[in-house]
Parts: sequence; structure tokens; C-alpha cells
Amino acid sequence: MAITQINRRSFFKRAALSAAAVAALGVLPTTTQAAGQPLSLGLPPLPYDYNALEPWIDEQTMRLHHTRHHQAFVTALGPLASQYPLLATGSLADILANLNDVPANIRTAVRNNGGGHMNHAIFWAIMGPTGGGEPTGALAKAITDTYGTTNYMKSLINDTGLRRFGSGWTWLVTDREGKLKIRDTPYQDSPFMDGEGPLLGIDVWEHAYYLKYNNRRGDYLNAWWNVVNWDAVGKRYETALG
Repeated sequence: MAITQINRRSFFKRAALSAAAVAALGVLPTTTQAAGQPLSLGLPPLPYDYNALEPWIDEQTMRLHHTRHHQAFVTALGPLASQYPLLATGSLADILANLNDVPANIRTAVRNNGGGHMNHAIFWAIMGPTGGGEPTGALAKAITDTYGTTNYMKSLINDTGLRRFGSGWTWLVTDREGKLKIRDTPYQDSPFMDGEGPLLGIDVWEHAYYLKYNNRRGDYLNAWWNVVNWDAVGKRYETALG
């Protein structure tokens, strides 16, 4: 996959953000990932127990979400790597950002399963049993400069998640200019596909919350902020800034 001078900087940012998504899960070294280093096609272990996010996210949901739903994306990617070896040797974030380079006959499968693998790797890493509270450092300043208060930003992210029809994600990302932006994506689409850097993503597929919250997506979104790991999100922001 060729890297032009124009997109070289964004390529390295995507590679670093890809590494940051999984470094906290123990899949890759904690050092910054070099461009082209692969995201493991194995299921990343969680850095906490399945019951660690209770009472906000229940153990059964976490166990099924991780071992069934995330595992399904990983399992589906395995055979695709034999048809597109870059899946096993390259940066998944960069592959998602350049889907037109993927062979047409497997492009949709890479989009869905590669996006699902990446999205969930980020999701697990930005949560934790000692989560909640307030962001700090450069991220806190960027949030204040952009949205005024963290609570207002949360309300916008929650509202975006509520308005996402059907299944998908609500995100805080950096855009192509490095500015904060709130957006949603359908299904397992990744912000990397639009040249953006995902900092924080909340899964709003029903399997992420239905066992505990039934159809009350808003209650789930409100509760989720009790498990957000702001340190991890802040590190992703610093990486995105380069």
C-alpha cells in the first residue's frame, strides 16, 4: 500500500492509534507501533475481569460481548488474510482507511469484520473498573475549548448514540485537522474509514446493553460514563496530535 507525501502523516497517526487501541489489552508492546505493524488477529484479552465493570455493565453481557461477538469478527478475519495478506502484516487502521485497495470480493467482509475487531479493541481499552470522573491534561483543555464543559460533550455523545437508528457506535474523534468532533457510525464502520482518529467509542448495538438495560439505550449511555478510562482516552488524543 503506497503512502503519498500528502497522507504520510495521517498514516503514521493511524498506525499509532491502532497500536494504542490494543497495547492496553496486552496484545502488542506498549511502545508506539511502527507503521505497518499488524493488529493481532487473535482475540485480545481484557485488562480486567468480566465482572469488573459492575454494576454499570454486567458480567454476563461483558463475557458474551467479548467471547462471542468480538470473537466472531476475529474468526471471520482469519480466512480473509489468506486472500489479502496485508491483514496479517499491515496496520488494520490503515487498511480501513484505504478500503478501495482491498480486493472487491472481500471488501465488505473486511469492512465489517475488520471494523468490528478494531472498534471493540478500542472499546475494551477505554473502559476500566476505576473509571468515571473527569478528563485531564491536553484532552480536558480541548474538550473545554470545543464544548465548554465535559458534561455538555457527554450529552452530545449520548444524544448522537440515541439518534443512531438501529445498530452502530457513537464516537468522539479527531478530524483531519486534529479538532474534536462527535459523530456516529452504522454497524461496525470505523472513523478510520473517513480519515478520523477514534478517541472514544460507545457500542450501541443491543448486544452491548440489552441483558441489563433492555431497550433503554439512554440509561445504558448515561451509566457508561461511570466506566470510561479517561487516562486511556487522553493518551489516544495525545497520539492523534502526533
